[in-house]
Amino acid sequence: MSGTQTLRVRTARRTVEVRRADKVMFPGDGGAQGAAKEYTKGDLAEYYRSVAPFMLPHLRGRPLMLECHPDGLGGPRFMQKNTPEHYPDWITRGEVPKEDGTVRHTVCDDAATLVHLAGQACLTLHRWLTRAAHLERPDLMVFDLDPPDDDFRAVRRAARRLGDLLDQLRLPSGLMTSGSRGLHVVVPLHARHGVDEVRAFARDAAALLAAEHPDELTTAARKKDRGDRLYLDVQRNGYAQTAVVPFSVRALPGAPVAVALAWEQLDDPDTGPRRWTVADAVDQARTRPWSGLARRRRALAPARRRLDALRGAERKEAER
Repeated sequence: MSGTQTLRVRTARRTVEVRRADKVMFPGDGGAQGAAKEYTKGDLAEYYRSVAPFMLPHLRGRPLMLECHPDGLGGPRFMQKNTPEHYPDWITRGEVPKEDGTVRHTVCDDAATLVHLAGQACLTLHRWLTRAAHLERPDLMVFDLDPPDDDFRAVRRAARRLGDLLDQLRLPSGLMTSGSRGLHVVVPLHARHGVDEVRAFARDAAALLAAEHPDELTTAARKKDRGDRLYLDVQRNGYAQTAVVPFSVRALPGAPVAVALAWEQLDDPDTGPRRWTVADAVDQARTRPWSGLARRRRALAPARRRLDALRGAERKEAER
């Protein structure tokens, strides 16, 4: 269905036109009980308008990579870095240098931009871990818990172990579903450290966990080296790498959403990587599971000293 309807979506600052709003982005499964519901471009725009107050704090000032599906799920997709010339002037651009010039990434600073992106069939938003004002100094560190299969029990165990380690290091952390198979653990930082320093810290923390639980966890980047162990992925902490934004829709059947969680929700048997969709993710957002997290951001230097002490103790134990 190509769609002919134009929807006018009102946000706080402006009204945004969404063309072909009746175009199906997520096909349904025929209406059987438990089947995936059909969602249109208009549904996507209304979802992003509704979730904007909770999503924008995770977006403002950050270059984005956008996953676009012009014909909906199942059609061709492309990953958009450079902002198209036809985008409105009121959408913020972030200039990022590259070898032969610059890339003008879209920066989502308001609800109107979120709605416009939905109207352009941008289903999923992936953010840099740095802001456009300091591209080489991250203010976020991300651990991606990537299971070898769909067994979420291994993800729960890994998340608890990682959360305990971060508590020992006195680093605050937020938990979120990926909207796909696993969980992300996000650590807010003061933007004082370079990309390489942050990535090295994440790598060493993951390696310590993997050494303590070698039968369940691994830091091996190649799939063939992982076996049936959960992969502690820290590659998203590299320069120009991205991670899915909290409350972003994923381009998967049923329109699952990557949602922020309270750590207590890890014990809920109903919690899973695709538990929330565009139908109910706003309800989860309204609980404000990460309330106050950004204000607790830390510098890495004290945590690095604690981590090195733990690594030294682990090495001594291994040598016995």
